[in-house]
Amino acid sequence: MSILGLKKKQPKTFKVKVITMDAEMEFSCEVKWKGKDLFDLVCRTIGLRETWFFGLRYKVKDTNAWLKTEKRVLDQDVPKDSPITFHFLAKFFPEKVEEELVQEITQHLFFLQVKKQILDEEIFCSPEASVLLASYAVQAKYGDYDPNFHKPGFLAQDELLPKRVLMQYQMTPDMWEEKITAWYAEHRGIARDEAEMEYLKIAQDLEMYGVSYFSITQNKRDTELQLGVDAQGLHIYSPNSKLTPNNSFPWSGIRNISYSEKEFTIKPLDKKKDVFKFYSSQLRVNKLILQLCIGNHDLFMRRRKVDSIEVQQMKALAKEEKARKKMERQVLAREKQMREEAERAKEEMERRLFQLQDEARMANEALLRSEETADLLAEKAQIAEEEAKLLAHKAADAEQERQRLEVTALKTKEEKRLMEQKMREAEQLAVKLVEQSERRLKEADHLKQDLTEAKDAERRAKQKLVDLTKTTYPAVASYPAPPATTDYPEASLETASLRMDFKDSDMKRLSMEIERERLEYMEKSKHLQDQLKELKGEIESLKLEEQQQAGLFGLYQQQPRAYSEPHYIPHSNRNSAYMNQMAYFEEV
Repeated sequence: MSILGLKKKQPKTFKVKVITMDAEMEFSCEVKWKGKDLFDLVCRTIGLRETWFFGLRYKVKDTNAWLKTEKRVLDQDVPKDSPITFHFLAKFFPEKVEEELVQEITQHLFFLQVKKQILDEEIFCSPEASVLLASYAVQAKYGDYDPNFHKPGFLAQDELLPKRVLMQYQMTPDMWEEKITAWYAEHRGIARDEAEMEYLKIAQDLEMYGVSYFSITQNKRDTELQLGVDAQGLHIYSPNSKLTPNNSFPWSGIRNISYSEKEFTIKPLDKKKDVFKFYSSQLRVNKLILQLCIGNHDLFMRRRKVDSIEVQQMKALAKEEKARKKMERQVLAREKQMREEAERAKEEMERRLFQLQDEARMANEALLRSEETADLLAEKAQIAEEEAKLLAHKAADAEQERQRLEVTALKTKEEKRLMEQKMREAEQLAVKLVEQSERRLKEADHLKQDLTEAKDAERRAKQKLVDLTKTTYPAVASYPAPPATTDYPEASLETASLRMDFKDSDMKRLSMEIERERLEYMEKSKHLQDQLKELKGEIESLKLEEQQQAGLFGLYQQQPRAYSEPHYIPHSNRNSAYMNQMAYFEEV
């Protein structure tokens, strides 16, 4: 009993972590569970029925291994970690994905795995094919391209191209996105499962698709080679090339595959062909190669047989599901089209409504403008009518004014004639005054000459008186003085004064006559100047009236009328003559 008590109690369950391509799951498994129990649990959890393509892979000393279904999980070389990590992946690949992959979940898991292998460069892909595959991946993720929603840069966070392709060309991420978007825009209307299937259909034509590679040596020469196992058969590659095989053994041409420890033997169905032998360095790798060969060969033979009832049911259900989804997509597409058409019709109606509103607004504005224009025209018509009346009144006034001006013109002609007569009389008077002035000048000259002669006579008389005085006084002095008489004391003085007063009275008389003549001449000259000034003012006023009348006549007469007037001297000539005469008189 003590020994039994010391024994540790064994756990009945263990933890398992299964990682698929798009999810992680944890399970609590019983210790007695085999690999098939865990595998079936995972398949039931994700709803997978095409289980023959998949397996649970784990890592053992840097080597990939697949969990065996017939052995207990804990009895295999699985990691001792808790939880134990497995990767749920495709172990075998179909020859034709479109025919063999029935379930949508199967297609999706294959799509994710192949996409990861291409991005990780486990499958070589050319740049052109990489861009096309990336466009289908974007279609599967984002749906139809919408330029209003998918703005530039919307793929910046997505890994779509292998790094080798990105490094091969000197292109920016924006340039790659532009190329991918150009293809992506052409995939409009493709559903997600269809886009993933198109992706797989392109990927299955790549040389490294579905191939598992192993390092081997040939015979005893230790020549390093690459062994490839896929759905078609076995392929031998050179160490540095995994694209083009040097030799291939299709499953249909292989009779038997066997291995003893590290030696593999491939026996062709054609006995004439040589048996191919190769060596692998690790026993675990040899078991994996044999496991993959058996599984791929079984699937190869299964594809060439009639499908089982289970597969037929799956295909029928998948066909019905596809038809249903297709019908739903068609209904959805039709509804989407109808909704788009309705939205377009709505937008068109809104646009038409806005257009009609604009037209109505413009019509209202035009109507208002028309009403304003009509009111303005009515007002203008009224103003025009008033202006017409005013113009008619002005025309009547103008006619009366014209008649008055004609009468005035007639009066002006008469006044002009009278003025010309006055001017002629003034000219005659001026001539007479000029003649009289000339005569007065001559008289003045004669008077000046007489005055000069009188002054000369006076000077001579004075000289003679002086001479007589000188001759008389000496004779008187030689005789004795007479006796003084008191009776006539002033007799001698009176005699002398009589002689002097005779000459002085003549001079005064002559001077008084000259002064009188000068005063009379000045009065007549002043009177003549006043008459000339008055005549000049009348001439200026007549000129001003004549200019005004000429301007008024120009408004009512289109052509000038020729008046038959008597010849008269122009005002300018007459004025100049009068001014000359006045200047002459003033000088005199």
